[in-house]
Order: sequence, then structure tokens, then C-alpha cells
Amino acid sequence: MITAVIIAVVVIAAAAVLFIGLRRARGGGHGLKQRFGPEYDRTVTRHDGDVRAAEDELRERVRLHGSLKTEPLPPGARERYLAQWAGVQEQFVESPQQAVVEADALLARLARDRGFPDGTHFEEQVDALSVHHAHSVHGYRSVHTATRGQNGTEEMREAMVEARRLFEALVAEDSADPTRHNGQTTAERGHTPWALPRRHAKGSGTS
Repeated sequence: MITAVIIAVVVIAAAAVLFIGLRRARGGGHGLKQRFGPEYDRTVTRHDGDVRAAEDELRERVRLHGSLKTEPLPPGARERYLAQWAGVQEQFVESPQQAVVEADALLARLARDRGFPDGTHFEEQVDALSVHHAHSVHGYRSVHTATRGQNGTEEMREAMVEARRLFEALVAEDSADPTRHNGQTTAERGHTPWALPRRHAKGSGTS
């Protein structure tokens, strides 16, 4: 009788440990999905649906880059970046391909100035950015892909629109409030070819 009771207690304890372990595992996955958002789904897709492999990769990104502290921009750098981005937007109307090349380089420099890994190692830089800007890093990838010259004008325009979200987050004076700067300077209110009828941009050539 005593033996049976002991066995029952051991079984119940083992079941409890297993249950807690499963809940923690699920909770970890949920936490990653909540933290990375669309980046989580993209990583799972890249691993052909292997959730465990994708989550292992995302955990490794957090381990490597989670403690990264965003550096403030040097004096005057914010205004220069805003003016440069406005210039890239204007350039897009006449030369979409050159504009995405310039935007890609500008984002790499800006990320570096904010304390992220150097843009000469794109994958490392974008991995670090994904930990801190998971909901806007896709645009940077799209622009980087578009520099290869295999996209049509409309695809490049969409990439630029998406990339602007990351630009605005990185250029903000307070990284906790990426919209703080909106509408405050001439450069920020400046020219946005995306607001023009699409036929104007498409005149530069489509695939």
C-alpha cells in the first residue's frame, strides 16, 4: 500500500514537472513572438516552418544584441540625416535605383551611429536591429535587396516607404519615442515623392 502511494506521488510529481516545463517552453515561444512580431514569422518561414530552430536563432540574437545600448547622435547629425533622407526621396522621382542605393547606405551609417554593428556586415547589423526594431527592420532588408537592381519601380517605392519607418525610429532624438521629431523642421516636412501620383514615379522605368 505504502509502495503504491509512493509510486502515485512520484508519477504526480513527474507530471507536474512536465506540465510546468511545457508551460515555460510555450511561454518562451509566446514571448519571442510578441517581442519580434513579423520578424518571428519571417524567421520561422526561413527555417521551413521549424519553430524550434527559428526560436533558437531569435534567442541567440537576443543573447548577442539584447544588451546593446542606443547611442545618442552627435550634435547636428540628426538634422543632417533628415536633410539627406529628404534628398533621397526627391532623387527617387528621377532615379529610383540610385535612390534605394543611397537609402541603403544612409540607413547603414545611421544604425552605426546609433551604436549598432557596422553596416559592412549587413546580416549582423540587421540581426541587432531586429532585436530592438523588429516591427520596422523589414524595410531595411527590402531596400538592401532592391540595390541589386532586380526590382521594378513600384517595388522600390514600397521598399522606401517601409524603410522610412526604421529611419524615423533611428533618427529620433529619444529612441523611446520615434515620433517625437515629426513635423518640427523643414527637412522633416520636406518632399515625399510617395505622396505624388504613382505615374510620376513610374515614369522612371518599370520592370
